[in-house]
Amino acid sequence: MDALISNALVDVFVRFDIIGLSPDSQEDEAGIKQAAENVKALIDQEVKNGIPSNRIILGGFSQGGALSLYTALTTHQKLAGVVALSCWLPLRASFPQGPISGVNKDIAVLQCHGDCDPLVPIMFGSLTVEKLKTMINPANVTFKTYSGMMHSSSLEEMMDVKQFIDKHLPPID
Repeated sequence: MDALISNALVDVFVRFDIIGLSPDSQEDEAGIKQAAENVKALIDQEVKNGIPSNRIILGGFSQGGALSLYTALTTHQKLAGVVALSCWLPLRASFPQGPISGVNKDIAVLQCHGDCDPLVPIMFGSLTVEKLKTMINPANVTFKTYSGMMHSSSLEEMMDVKQFIDKHLPPID
């Protein structure tokens, strides 16, 4: 039962309106920022519970991946990484040109996208990865594409996510 309650709470925290799905669509700036603040509050709570922030990886699919990227780039907590699946960087124009100066300027990012995604076209993923490489250490940004994959996931993608997590959250001795 606790897992169901926890999942329901997280779902409530990550909602913002998607007004359109094109690079020039208007965005729900207030909703995105509020959702990011809610995720930051969850991170703060985990830190208070004894989990160092540098042992936290944010991740999500589609809207959740978009929010994970935005939150990681705007938080003051140093994170272990971000897994961003079939998504985009919201409010990308609001970020300064060039590298960010925050604690996550060297954050590891795994961004994955299907090359046949009709809902969030791969162009969004490509635009996002190019923007990310100007904002954070480009050596820490990995962009993987999956042939024939639509707005979904695959075993290959999940294995790549597992490898990323294993690399950036090694067991504590």
